[in-house]
Parts: sequence; C-alpha cells; structure tokens
Amino acid sequence: MKEKSLLLQLTGEMPLFKIIDFLVENKGMDFDKSNIAEGANISRASLFNYWNELEKHEIVKVTRQFGKTKLYTLNSKSVITKKILELEKALILDTLEKEAQKKKEVLVSA
Repeated sequence: MKEKSLLLQLTGEMPLFKIIDFLVENKGMDFDKSNIAEGANISRASLFNYWNELEKHEIVKVTRQFGKTKLYTLNSKSVITKKILELEKALILDTLEKEAQKKKEVLVSA
C-alpha cells in the first residue's frame, strides 16, 4: 500500500484533496477525468461531485481536446494552486527539518 502524501496526512482523504494531491504529484502532465479519478483512487461520481469547484477556482485547466475528450492539468498560474504548492513545499521542508533533528539527536546520544 502506498504511503499517504504529506498533503493528505494534513488534510485527510476527502475526495477533493485526493484529486488535488494527484494533480500536484503529477504536475506538468495531463489526464482525462477517468485517469484523474483512477489516479486519485476515487470513483468517477466523486470526481464529478467536486469537479465544478476545481474549475470554478481555476485549479485545473484544459490542455488538449480530442473530440469530446478533454485533458486537464494542474493550473500552475492560479493563485490558489500556487498556495497549495507553497503548502506542499512547507510540509516537505518541515518534515526534512524534523528528520535532520532526529538524526542529530541519535548522533548526540550515541
């Protein structure tokens, strides 16, 4: 079983956060809605329950279209997305600092 990301450890596993987490982990790549639901490990119905909010807040954007199929990616120009990415970075830095501190404590006590 895959370990939960730092973002999901903080926010919980609500489908909205699972969608955002999947897009953050795969930023720069584009997916159709089915792939996003599968990658986020949620049902398509759950994806559609939250999709309008993601579009309304410009967290996702269309990258390409093939007939009726649209591909989406994380909108890195969105103010909200930038804040989500800053939060992820802060969580990573905090975790790294705590791990470094643990190593120092082990070395000192040895």
